Amino acid sequence: MPDASASQHHGSCLCEGVRLGMILVAVLGALSGCASTTTDVTGQALQAPLCGSASAPAPASMAVAVLWGPSWRPDQKEPPLREAAALQGIQQFFATQRCLTDVAIQRITIPAQNARLSDAALLDMAKALAPHADKVVLIVVRELGPKLRIGLPTLVEGGTEVVVDVRVVGAQHQVLPAQAQFLAQVHWQKGGPFYVKGVKSLDQDMQAALASVFVAPFATSHPP
Repeated sequence: MPDASASQHHGSCLCEGVRLGMILVAVLGALSGCASTTTDVTGQALQAPLCGSASAPAPASMAVAVLWGPSWRPDQKEPPLREAAALQGIQQFFATQRCLTDVAIQRITIPAQNARLSDAALLDMAKALAPHADKVVLIVVRELGPKLRIGLPTLVEGGTEVVVDVRVVGAQHQVLPAQAQFLAQVHWQKGGPFYVKGVKSLDQDMQAALASVFVAPFATSHPP
């Protein structure tokens, strides 16, 4: 006859294993939602919203020429996929800015890393793209993608990151007041322990990174 006590012990171990497995899955599931967002801006601070100026409210309508291009590291994976996501994110961001009634977006060739497009060169390109633009926005995409780190102390830590150089130039003036210029590198990250993301949301990440620079610093806070 089979040993009843051995059978009961085996069943107890099996149930305990299932229970521990369910607990582990629940814990990992809870941790997967623990993500934080950080934005580091290096360079000049943006002194005024994209619409309007530091001393005047936003006009009823504005025209903007957006020039953008990638400048990937040599070992960048799947550049065409990331470039498509970057363009979609740029389009989505500017489409949500109500004061921008005329937005022209064009991809340009970005010079080598040590070279820099002059303001005059940007203005010339913008004039051909949008002759009546009030401002020119240059966006250089350097990083756009998921990241994953495996090891101690968190075992698995992932997320997504966006690194862009952004410049804003007043299109109606060759010589600009300081508050009308903006030149900075933006490093936007969202992630945390057990937070694993793919490439499907890269356009949303690009949009969020731009919003963190052009919108968030000037958002009006309301007391509770």
